[in-house]
Amino acid sequence: CNIKLTGNHTMNIVVGGIKGGSGKTTVATNLAVLCAKEHDVLLIDADDQETATDFTVLRNERLPEGAGYTSIKLSGAAVRTETQRLASKYDTIIIDTGGRDTSSQRAALSIADVLLVPFVPRSFDIWTLEKVSALVGEMRTANPKLAAYVFINRADPRGQDNDESAEVLKEAGGLEFINTSLGTRKAFSNAAAQGLSVVELKPQDPKASEEMITLYQRVFNVNSTLGVEGDRA
Repeated sequence: CNIKLTGNHTMNIVVGGIKGGSGKTTVATNLAVLCAKEHDVLLIDADDQETATDFTVLRNERLPEGAGYTSIKLSGAAVRTETQRLASKYDTIIIDTGGRDTSSQRAALSIADVLLVPFVPRSFDIWTLEKVSALVGEMRTANPKLAAYVFINRADPRGQDNDESAEVLKEAGGLEFINTSLGTRKAFSNAAAQGLSVVELKPQDPKASEEMITLYQRVFNVNSTLGVEGDRA
């Protein structure tokens, strides 16, 4: 990856795809919490299931200092217009669009800098890769600056399925593979149930925390103070 927060430009990051169940909201909310430690962040819930909103409500209820970021719900064309209107107020905007090819996701991609697409190994996710590539290619006609990255989420502890899926993702047209995966770990769901990022969970799962911090640093191309040094994908 070579993604940077530079100057006064607001970074618009979409966590999306066209297959549900790959952990997009987990990725979006964890990135929002991590990024909010260093930047002003807006988390936009553009998914009909509104899980990111539920997470933020719980977080505001549980933490004395509140969520640490701003969260709103948007859908359809408003995802584009409101994101553009609010951009000057935030360093980073993270948009959770859910797992379908919706008008909300297309509106988000029309103004996004980055699309992040998690894929689960050994699943129908990998079969949708060609459709994701086609969607990105189509959206680049309206938004040539759009960068799209794919990575493995809910990876197996070990085994051939991860490697085979990684090889498929590396060959995807118009998409860049991030060689940083998130494992299948209870810590992610346990943290979400408390309105927390996995790095805030007590007791902490060091491996889960390291994986998420590494993904964060790869996405933003930063060596932050969060504890794990990232490098370029």
